[in-house]
Amino acid sequence: MDEQPEPAQEPAAQSGGGLDRRAELSEFLRTRRARLKPEDVGLPEFGRRRVPGLRREELAQLAGVSVAYYTRLEQGNGRNVSAEVLDAIARALRLSDAEHAHLTHLAKPKQHKKKPVARTQQVRPTLRHLLDSIETVPAYIVGRRSDILAWNRMAAALFGDWAELPAPERNWARLVFLRPEYHDLFVEWDRKAQDMVGYLRMDAGRHPDDPRLSALVGELSVKSEEFRRLWAAHDVKEKSFGVKRLRHPLVGDLTLSFETFRLVDEAEQSLITYHAEPDTPSAQALRLLASWGADATRAGAGSTAPPA
Repeated sequence: MDEQPEPAQEPAAQSGGGLDRRAELSEFLRTRRARLKPEDVGLPEFGRRRVPGLRREELAQLAGVSVAYYTRLEQGNGRNVSAEVLDAIARALRLSDAEHAHLTHLAKPKQHKKKPVARTQQVRPTLRHLLDSIETVPAYIVGRRSDILAWNRMAAALFGDWAELPAPERNWARLVFLRPEYHDLFVEWDRKAQDMVGYLRMDAGRHPDDPRLSALVGELSVKSEEFRRLWAAHDVKEKSFGVKRLRHPLVGDLTLSFETFRLVDEAEQSLITYHAEPDTPSAQALRLLASWGADATRAGAGSTAPPA
């Protein structure tokens, strides 16, 4: 029997102010199944399908579990599911490493010691000194929910002086989706927007009980139609490395490589750096920004701002 189409889901909140882990698990599995075609996994195509993707029966067959078992899991009941079964389902759904980790976070959450999940994120003073010592490379530290916690003068020159913003607004998702100047700054804004939502999805899997994350998702869902569309796709992504093309209002177009360094003592914080290939127009543009210093952003030394 063909499955009936399911309506798109709004972000589901728990009574405690976080996201509903069972709803997140259900929607994630449903959207991953919907993107696969029978021919993608070597199955014959029989009959007309009312909704895209594999049927539950087909996915269960590929994973080697009963249809009833998989159906319960897709309905959000991940209790007592084994790591081996999750691995089999991940293989059947052809999940990426990030997606596999996200599935595990949702289905088998780790038991954390009781501590306030919304606690203030702190950056070690020595890391702030390190940022200040990096004079020619834009660098900043980002934490949970993509909050911008600390940055150097070059990051302020490249991205704008975050010290001028109230602490709650120093958040990459808010900047990308709610501030028009960032739409202009990123040449491939659509890609940047997808990345930001993927990062937030990974955070939601790790910390669905974070009320600040739930509030952020709710705010962006109300204020940005594009965020709402991307959030409904349930795509996930880990911060890593790559290339970004920027159009800076003072120095023009830049092509910069970025790297992500996850901090050993604070797993939810990462140091992000941007650099240009030597002897390129982008390298020259960065040197020009460095020479202008505080004049490039009117304030400059943002890394001395208090943590968010």
